[in-house]
Amino acid sequence: MARRIKEPIEVSIDNLSHEGRGVGRVDGKTVFVHGALPGETALSRITKRRRQFDEALALEVRAPAAARIAPRCQHFDICGGCALQHMKDPLAHKQNVLLELLAHHADLEPDQVQEPIAKSAWGYRRKARLGVKHVAKKGGVLVGFRERAKPFIADLTSCEVLHPVVGADLIELRRLLAPLSIVRQVPQIEVAVADNGVALVIRHLAPFSAADLAWLHSAARANNYSIFLQPGNEDTVVHFSGEPKNLYYEADDIRFSFEPLDFTQVNFEINQALIALVIDELDLGPTDTVVELFCGIGNFSLPMAKRAARVLSYEGESRLITRAQQNAEANGVTKAEFFVQDLYNDPHLQECGNKLMLDPPRSGAQQVLVNLNNDFDRIVYVSCNPVTLARDTAILSEKGYRLSSVRLLDMFPHTAHVESCAVFDR
Repeated sequence: MARRIKEPIEVSIDNLSHEGRGVGRVDGKTVFVHGALPGETALSRITKRRRQFDEALALEVRAPAAARIAPRCQHFDICGGCALQHMKDPLAHKQNVLLELLAHHADLEPDQVQEPIAKSAWGYRRKARLGVKHVAKKGGVLVGFRERAKPFIADLTSCEVLHPVVGADLIELRRLLAPLSIVRQVPQIEVAVADNGVALVIRHLAPFSAADLAWLHSAARANNYSIFLQPGNEDTVVHFSGEPKNLYYEADDIRFSFEPLDFTQVNFEINQALIALVIDELDLGPTDTVVELFCGIGNFSLPMAKRAARVLSYEGESRLITRAQQNAEANGVTKAEFFVQDLYNDPHLQECGNKLMLDPPRSGAQQVLVNLNNDFDRIVYVSCNPVTLARDTAILSEKGYRLSSVRLLDMFPHTAHVESCAVFDR
């Protein structure tokens, strides 16, 4: 028979999980409580029951911990976009998570832990996928992130972390979508804020009427939006109305053109700092040949190619390689060469050099690192997932590399996301 719990329940918080949730025990069973901090007692509502643990939301906190601060966002209690706005120093927590995972998975600690890099914590997010839902009981169209621990779209009027050109007034996006005849067939809208404008990609599951298209065209002009339509997968995205058609951002005196659904870093201030950090850590000179894995649109390739003899860049998505080549040509960068290669299923590199730089997705770079047969002088690994970084660190350690340093970068403030840069030497 299922265990019955009278709610709400009191949970004494003893620790903090890697995701920033308070950890306590009720009747011997572990409970992860969002919004609670160590040392607090949280009156909590169970949101999900599992065999080994339960998940809950803090409804009321008794005797707040010294680490607690008041969340800035009025929607923090319901919106699932942020997790740590109530925590005074989330960077310290995230650094501890990274070091714990390195010790656990790789059984080592770095020679040096560098000071974290942080920039503006508000209005930093330039890209976001927002859900759309017509809810008559809430007055019509909702646009925003999902509710915390629920599948519903949160009823948001603003977002403190989205770039203010969009986040300051999400009601504008509701007004854009509400008059559409097929609004119930619009599940999401993607936002991309470039240096030269704002792009909106509207995903739609049915054709727009002529009146819909006329409305979107007028709205694009009135709000200075560049509107793209997406009737199917990413390959179906087309520019519909407004300027700019061609998006770009600038870093290291280079202009990077990109399409709205291309992968680009959402935090452009941290991205600029990250490029500078990678260049500095690689210590590039005119005789160096850099191998770069998961190059994307050339975010690191082009700055490295300005300083090294050659940059050999690999990426699995051909459309991103095309964009990287176009960016190199447009910026007069001639020392970068690009290769389309599935680094998971075909991890054997066509050419190698003396230094390695990689920026893999969350799944990491296990397969290609296992197959490395080149002795690099230095490896710089940019990671968005400390679990796979720790796993891959163990692989590199077995191959004779030492972890010289790690440094956190606050790419996603107020979330549990851990972005880091690790440096390995022979």
